Amino acid sequence: MSAGKRFALLCLLSLSAFSCNYFRGEQPEPVTQVSDSVTNHEIKEQNLLFGIPADSFNITTGHFRPNRFLSGILLDHGITMQEIDQMIRNSSSVFDVKNIRAGNHYTLFCDTDSAERARYLVYEHDAATSYVFSFNDSLNITPHVKEMSSLIRYASGTIKTSLWEAMIDGGMHPLLVAELSKIFAWTVDFFGLQKGDSFKVIYEELFIGGESIGPGKIYGAEFTWTGKTTQAIPFIQDGRETFFDSEGNSLRRAFLKSPLEFARITSRYSASRMHPILRIRRPHLGVDYAAPVGTPVYAVGDGKVVSAGTENGSGKMVKIVHNSVYSTAYLHLSRFGQGIATGVFVKQGDVIGYVGSSGLSTGPHLDFRFYMNGSPVDPLKVDAPSVEPVSDENKPEFEKSKIVVLNLLGTIRADSVN
Repeated sequence: MSAGKRFALLCLLSLSAFSCNYFRGEQPEPVTQVSDSVTNHEIKEQNLLFGIPADSFNITTGHFRPNRFLSGILLDHGITMQEIDQMIRNSSSVFDVKNIRAGNHYTLFCDTDSAERARYLVYEHDAATSYVFSFNDSLNITPHVKEMSSLIRYASGTIKTSLWEAMIDGGMHPLLVAELSKIFAWTVDFFGLQKGDSFKVIYEELFIGGESIGPGKIYGAEFTWTGKTTQAIPFIQDGRETFFDSEGNSLRRAFLKSPLEFARITSRYSASRMHPILRIRRPHLGVDYAAPVGTPVYAVGDGKVVSAGTENGSGKMVKIVHNSVYSTAYLHLSRFGQGIATGVFVKQGDVIGYVGSSGLSTGPHLDFRFYMNGSPVDPLKVDAPSVEPVSDENKPEFEKSKIVVLNLLGTIRADSVN
């Protein structure tokens, strides 16, 4: 790393830590003892797994299956419903068992005798955090946080086929694609990327046990799409960190560019399109996105659901009124999102349904429609208004962050990873 880049990075970290409180904060201390009856000295001499002396137990592992509850596992290993209920009430402020995710891994520590009563169940919530359910002298849930380290990295790439391939070819973590997609979701049409579009990013990469678990904080980014370059500068305003461009305008818009995260356009807005089923020409007043059945569909903006039902050839459909000017519709859904019904209010990014093939449809896709003053418009050409820019009182502090981020982005060579 050059001296200039090293100096700029130090400035960035200083601004992040002291001026804008950007850092994620200190990681919680890993739990080193969860047993109620084993001394610290004894623990150090034994093989520890999630802070538990593993050699003292019979260990079995598994995954939480859909519609199988925690009690179903524990009852089979000598734990009563009364004990489960007491443990949940004792530790309600630590972990809500309703947040257990189907497919996640668990480990059971059982007595070595014939009864094989469970003494611990460890639920692995994510890569960094597990929860230890203890059934010993006390009934409780304890978090076990793995030690985490991080590196500040910078990278760039040029699009040849897709953003995904550009990042993978450059040796970047796949999850960085999702992070950049979120940051530029309102300003870049990721379904319309072209060869030669490019990006730069400064980010924190997180590691557990030497293995990367993906990006943490994004310290700055830049995306060039259809010849227009937009910078993303993180800044905290009104207690919330969001990204702003170099002019201090928020990158967040009133509407997302797309109601899907990853899909491909199969049919565009048209005044005369041959209908694939009816075999007649008629207007197609939306954009079709091909995606697998069950892909989440997101509300592109805040608003009120004015219709959630089945309408002839449109199949299962949700209509949202966003304000006095704009409204949107989502057609051919397989099912509606949880709680979605006529009259409810939704926020931008809420799941309002899932991709399907209901109604007149040749295959799984979403027909997305956009209306302005009641008339259909091309969703891909809607220029959504921005939310609040950097306020006048915050501009001096923002300018400091902007100068450091832009200088550092300017030092990153094309198609590099460091």
